[in-house]
Amino acid sequence: MRILLAEDEWDLNRIITSHLQLEGYSVDSCFDGEQAIEFAAAANYDAVVLDIMMPKADGFEVLQRLREKGGSTPVLFLTARDSVQDRVRGLDSGANDYLVKPFSLEELSARIRAMVRGSFGGSSNTLEVADLRLDLAAHTVTRSGREIILSAREYALLEYLMLNRGRILSREKIEDHIWNFDYEGGTNVVDVYISYLRRKIDGGFDKKLIHTVRGRGYVIREEQP
Repeated sequence: MRILLAEDEWDLNRIITSHLQLEGYSVDSCFDGEQAIEFAAAANYDAVVLDIMMPKADGFEVLQRLREKGGSTPVLFLTARDSVQDRVRGLDSGANDYLVKPFSLEELSARIRAMVRGSFGGSSNTLEVADLRLDLAAHTVTRSGREIILSAREYALLEYLMLNRGRILSREKIEDHIWNFDYEGGTNVVDVYISYLRRKIDGGFDKKLIHTVRGRGYVIREEQP
């Protein structure tokens, strides 16, 4: 999934970004509220992590701008403020969650997973299509009980397909959700990674799960309609 991180503490920003990338997320990171507003306007994110106390525009203002434009992307606030009034204000302003510094990176990941699950209408950490299972918490993939080893990018692509089970996803939409602004690859990157994924997920199985819909994109489902 693609995440926007806005945190003005340089070292913390770097640590969180590295951690989330290791978790398989595509991350766009910035250091002030104005940058966060610009990034949010230029891409579709699956989750936004906002520090409250930032220069140029604080987290409350950034969130307000997001919601004024009709955005429903789940937002998690990071802050050193731990009073009940601050937490209430953060949640009442439209945030989905609130994490007080210092915090565990594992807890941050778990809260992001919960927000993303909710935005896709799910309640379980396990995604399933036929005999294919993806564990969001353990970052493991199995088919017919056999573990499948995926790269971080392959995992992110499969996760996005499975969260959108049965929905046809265009190449543009997939690229927008899986790759960040720093990516400088080729124009056929989605096709290349779909090919990688097919070999690992469908190779050796009679029932194919990843399908091409000509002129529209890709979909994961049990059978062709």
